[in-house]
Amino acid sequence: MTRRLIGTTIVATTLVLALSACGVTGGASTTATDSGPYKGLQVMVPNAPGSGYDVTGRAAVRVMDEIGVSSGTEVTNLAGAGGTVGLARTLTEKGNANFLLVMGLGVVGAAYTNEGDAKVADATPIARLIEEAGAIFVPANSPYQTLGDLVTAWKANPANFAVGGGSSPGGPDHLLPMQLADAVGIDPGAVNYIAYDGGGEMLPAILGGKLQFAASGYGEFLEQIKSGELRVLAVTSEERVPVVDAPTLTEEGVDLVFTNWRGLLAAPGITSAERARLVGAVTAMHDSKEWAKVVKDNGWTDSFSTGTAFSSFLTDQDKRVATTLKSLGLV
Repeated sequence: MTRRLIGTTIVATTLVLALSACGVTGGASTTATDSGPYKGLQVMVPNAPGSGYDVTGRAAVRVMDEIGVSSGTEVTNLAGAGGTVGLARTLTEKGNANFLLVMGLGVVGAAYTNEGDAKVADATPIARLIEEAGAIFVPANSPYQTLGDLVTAWKANPANFAVGGGSSPGGPDHLLPMQLADAVGIDPGAVNYIAYDGGGEMLPAILGGKLQFAASGYGEFLEQIKSGELRVLAVTSEERVPVVDAPTLTEEGVDLVFTNWRGLLAAPGITSAERARLVGAVTAMHDSKEWAKVVKDNGWTDSFSTGTAFSSFLTDQDKRVATTLKSLGLV
C-alpha cells in the first residue's frame, strides 16, 4: 500500500510584537449585514513574501478584488515560528469579521512543535482552497541528475547532507524529507534539515549551493524551474503534474505520496452570519474563471471545501500531524 500523508502542517512577548507590527482593523469597514463588496478587509500571510502562503493569499485577494467581492483589501506578512505568530495574531482579533489568515498544513504542525498557546482549532474555519504536490529539487549545477543519484549520496552521509525546506519543524517542507528519508531507508533522526521561513528565504540558499537538495511545493519555484535554475528530480503526487517535467516518487521506486494544502481561517468569536458572508465571498472567488486560471497556471489542484467538511478536515489533519510528529519524537 502506498503510504500517504494527506493535506500534507507564543509566548506573550511574541504576541506584543505581533500586535505592534499590525494594528487592529480600524476605520470604516463592512459587516456581515452590509451589501456590496467588503471594504477594509485584512488578509494576513503568516510567513515571508514569496512563500506558498503568500502566493496563494495574494492571488485570492487579487481575484476577489477583480470580481468585485472586495475592494482595497490589505495583505500583510507577519512571519515567525512557522506561521504561529500569524495564528496568534489572528486569535487576538476576536469578533473581527474583516480579518482572514492564509494557512495550511504548516501552521497545523507548527502549532505543535513551537509549543505555543495558539491552536488552529481556536480560529474560525472558512475554506480550504487548493492542494499542491511537493517536489524534490536541486540547483542546475548539482551533480545529482536523478533521484537515485541523490538518494545514494544521501545514504552515504546523511548528517552532512543539507536538506532545506520553507517551513519549520512540523510543516510540510519538514515532514516531506522526513517521510522520504524513512521511505528510502534513512533514519529520519539523522536528517540534516535546515528550516527557512518560506520559499522566498530558501531560494538563495538552494541557488547558492548551501543545500544538497530542497523539498517544497513546486508552485513557489515555477519561474526558476522553467528558466532552468532549478531541476526537479521528482514530484510527490500520485501522477505527474503538467507544469513540471519530472517523474513521480513512485515512478522512481519510492513508496510515498505527499500532498500539501492551503486555506483560510477567520478570527474567533464572529457570528454565524458573519462567517456565512465570508464563506460566500470566498466561494464567489473560487467559482470565478479568474481563480480557475490561477489554479491552472500554478499547477495546483482545486480542493475547495467549506463549512462542516472543512471543519472535519481540520480536525482530521490535526490528529494526523500529531501522530506523525510523535513518531518522529518532535512532540
